[in-house]
Amino acid sequence: MDEMIVNADNQVAGRMASRIAKELLRGSRVHVINAEKAVITGNPEHILKVFREKVERGDPYHGPFYPRRPDAIVKRMVRGMLPKNPRGREALKGLRVYISVPNELAEREHLSFEKTMNTSAGKVTPLARLSERLGAKRTWQ
Repeated sequence: MDEMIVNADNQVAGRMASRIAKELLRGSRVHVINAEKAVITGNPEHILKVFREKVERGDPYHGPFYPRRPDAIVKRMVRGMLPKNPRGREALKGLRVYISVPNELAEREHLSFEKTMNTSAGKVTPLARLSERLGAKRTWQ
């Protein structure tokens, strides 16, 4: 079983999530570091509106529940790109997402997907900023 560490710094979150989903389905274990530095491209007001609708949708006791923290948002994005069957549930168990870099992964080599890098000259919203505006308790620097 392969193990990879992906640095989410300046990566477009959706593109990165699809690449991670493919790696998980191949049987790899994936650790994502710096989840708060991943970005979403587009109009920041529209992005906030869409995510706020997701967070406030449903019943607070029965769901659906949508995360506010950056690490949980990335995990939820990957989950949505996996198949909705036992194979997808098993693949999701191989995913770990972290805010910043944990000590046990600091010394190990990490990679960034070249095709998912943010090259847009337009507007982008980092997940840390989105989470703050959604009301997440800030636990990152």
